[in-house]
Amino acid sequence: MTPHNEAGKGDYAATVLLPGDPQRAEWMAETFLEAPRCVNRRREALGFTGLFRGKPVSIQSTGIGVSSFLIYAHELLDFHGVRTLIRTGTCGALTAAVKLRSLVISQSVRGESAESGQVFGLYGADAGPDPELYAQALTRAAEIGIEHQAGLTICSDIFYHPQGRDRFAEAQAQGALAVDMETSALYRIAAHFGAQALSMLTVVDNVVTGEQTDYSERQALFTDMTRLALDVAIES
Repeated sequence: MTPHNEAGKGDYAATVLLPGDPQRAEWMAETFLEAPRCVNRRREALGFTGLFRGKPVSIQSTGIGVSSFLIYAHELLDFHGVRTLIRTGTCGALTAAVKLRSLVISQSVRGESAESGQVFGLYGADAGPDPELYAQALTRAAEIGIEHQAGLTICSDIFYHPQGRDRFAEAQAQGALAVDMETSALYRIAAHFGAQALSMLTVVDNVVTGEQTDYSERQALFTDMTRLALDVAIES
């Protein structure tokens, strides 16, 4: 056990999917895994382990933002021997060309602010996914017909920012597709521990058009992303 996770040694598979929302973690496990069992309820950060096509996979919620994410990712990698992390999160599109409810696969991530923090170099040079996981995700997404785009994403510490969407102007000029609050932490901590990582994000709002999904539909929105993440997970 760790301070934030009651799971024991061996309770997690070597590959873990990481949604932020515990309700999404529970929905993913109950919908897609065979014989899922809950391995963590501490602080309501639900974690599950089960089988997908006969292979063990775990799902662990991480909360919102870099600080919360790093706690759960660190403990999975350092104490539970996890070797592959796949973020199954949400994002806001930064261009009208990225459609609501589609999928963004983060090819590289850039921190929003150099002043926000320097843990694991979160806001230094751009970071990226494991090349093998990234290639598998692109190939499989095309095979099963999931609408997706891949490219640069931005990671922000602040949801309600006083500058509003204007703060993304530079990132948009550089071609950034979307913004989330965890991917920089994922890629950096995975590199620190020598693990594989990939971030795939469902678009739930669009900064440019002002469109947004309703929270009531969000679990259903994650079907394609979860299917893709699990397909990649069992091949990793």
